[in-house]
Amino acid sequence: MDFKNLANKAKDLAQQHADKVDTAIDKAGDLVDQKTESKYADKVDSAQDAAKKAIRQQD
Repeated sequence: MDFKNLANKAKDLAQQHADKVDTAIDKAGDLVDQKTESKYADKVDSAQDAAKKAIRQQD
């Protein structure tokens, strides 16, 4: 299996389990906020939103 096929499979799985991926994204963002004392909370929130949007808009 080449890299492109592997990437496509990962995208398909992420889209099929978007609710679980969203939860993981939220937990990761919360951890970053905790470790940085929310110094970058606005940037973390933007990154979380972008990641969730990307999962939902895959072809």
